[in-house]
Amino acid sequence: MAIKFQYNKTSLQQQEKHLKMRVRTLPTIKSKESALRQQVKQTKREVEELELKLEEDIRGYQSMMSLWDEFNPELIRVERVDLSVRKVAGVVLPVLDEIHYEVKPFSIFNAPSWYAQGIDLLKTLATTGIQAEFLRLKMEFLEHARKKTTQKVNLFEKVQIPGYQDAIRKIKRFLEDEESLSKSSQKIMRSNLEKRKLKQEEEVVL
Repeated sequence: MAIKFQYNKTSLQQQEKHLKMRVRTLPTIKSKESALRQQVKQTKREVEELELKLEEDIRGYQSMMSLWDEFNPELIRVERVDLSVRKVAGVVLPVLDEIHYEVKPFSIFNAPSWYAQGIDLLKTLATTGIQAEFLRLKMEFLEHARKKTTQKVNLFEKVQIPGYQDAIRKIKRFLEDEESLSKSSQKIMRSNLEKRKLKQEEEVVL
């Protein structure tokens, strides 16, 4: 990204203002990027733990697999999921508050004795799976925000700050050269005027 500027004092002031703002803002953006990076790592770890727990829970009930043929899957469903939002390092994230299940009534006399246990098991597995899914969603939001923040850090550090510093150097050098040239011109002009005045004085004497 090329920094646009003009060789005058007004442009110099503008470039210095832009540079000052970015230098002042950069530590805040870096801090945000670091916080987001930590949140991504932590959330990834939480997702892996929940997925591992889900696998272990499923393995733990392998002995009941043959019984599931008798189970009516329509007995239980997710009725609704309560969500809220909160900000983490300036990023709005979805938060899973509560999962509500609808359990249809069934006859405890006609249904197998383990149905109640089966319903509780499905609730546990579904809750773990939904929690893991929401954490994955949270991680995607955080990772997207982290990438954008990293891009901004790189833009400031590698492009804009060096660009404004270079523009300021060029404008200052140009203004210094212009001032030196002006002083030299004034000196030459003053010298010529003095010579002319001296000559006129000599002519008057003669």
